[in-house]
Amino acid sequence: MKRTTFFTVTFICIMVIFAVLGSVSAGIYMNSVRQNDNAAILHIITAIRQKYPAVSEIDIVKILNDKTDDSGTQQMLKKYGISENDWIFPKNETVQFAAVINNVLLFMLGGAVIFAVFLVYVKRQNRDILQITGYLSKINSGHYDLCLAENAEGEMSILKNEVYKTTVNLREQYQNSLHDKISLKDSISDISHQLKTPLTSLMLMLDTIIDTPDMPDNMKREFLCDMKNSTEHISFLIQSLLKLSKLDANSVDFLKKTENMQDLLNDCIKKTELLAEIREVNVSVRCKNNHSLFCDKKWLTEALTNIIKNCIEHTPSGGSVTLSADEGKFYTKITVSDTGCGISREELPHIFERFYKTKNSSANSIGIGLSLAKSIIEKHDGYIMVDSQLGVGTVFTIKFLKNLP
Repeated sequence: MKRTTFFTVTFICIMVIFAVLGSVSAGIYMNSVRQNDNAAILHIITAIRQKYPAVSEIDIVKILNDKTDDSGTQQMLKKYGISENDWIFPKNETVQFAAVINNVLLFMLGGAVIFAVFLVYVKRQNRDILQITGYLSKINSGHYDLCLAENAEGEMSILKNEVYKTTVNLREQYQNSLHDKISLKDSISDISHQLKTPLTSLMLMLDTIIDTPDMPDNMKREFLCDMKNSTEHISFLIQSLLKLSKLDANSVDFLKKTENMQDLLNDCIKKTELLAEIREVNVSVRCKNNHSLFCDKKWLTEALTNIIKNCIEHTPSGGSVTLSADEGKFYTKITVSDTGCGISREELPHIFERFYKTKNSSANSIGIGLSLAKSIIEKHDGYIMVDSQLGVGTVFTIKFLKNLP
């Protein structure tokens, strides 16, 4: 029971008890008055019968029940000092005084009990407020522990729990903000590092062209080709970083719909077809035409393309990359496997980290493709795993859980 409700019920019970006691006291008082009045009237009747024997019982009863005007009798009593506000029978005056004293004492007792209950309530409220104040002081000092065993069901306990929840939320927001700042700092540092080399190369080549006006055309053309490659490298890096930033900020609106898996994988192959021809790597698809997946085709195609590119780049000439899809009751699985050089056990836990490049990566590799692919897959409620063996090949397994009814 909540504390306020408890004290409200207690107050009502006290009021009811004293109301009953007051009613009982009034009843006792009225009964005493009735007894005194009856005793005095009986005394008068007895005296009348003794002094006037001729008066019959019927006449006495008629006199007692008569409701005629008593103004003459009242005037007679005033001659002897008995007014309308005085008690005709002295015993009733004593009973009245006792009743007044009894009611005053009863009222004082009731007030004292109610005041005591109020003091107990205020004392407990003050104690709980001091506890909350002390708890907030502990929170401000960096102590976030909350002893749930001390909490009851009262308002103050609810307030304490809400303060704890608010504190935890604020701390989580602070930690997330701090984590975001650190991530932003690291990202800026990584971006600066990645852009430094191609930008330096561009500046050097431009300076060389400017400082050498008589440079042969074939050498100038070679410089311009290198500059074009550097700008393409920078453009690709910036575009990839922008995509990652959008994914991190949850600002990408995925347009998901049911897509045919075979069409999806064929689009991925078309995007990597030129690279596969240059490296003389065979890329094939194994997928039934009835398999489907609820996804954003554009974004998921980019994720799978990045994985396929990675496999092609790490597969020697004459090797193969195989894409397969399978649809089960609980998930849809996509597998991308190659017959490449493989990844060492030490490097496997890091391959999805941004800007991480394995020992076998090419010089032009940025180390951002797999990280981007992982982010896109996770935004599609999926997860990616990798298994590899040096000299044998690598297998990427992607699973998308289905929404079961």
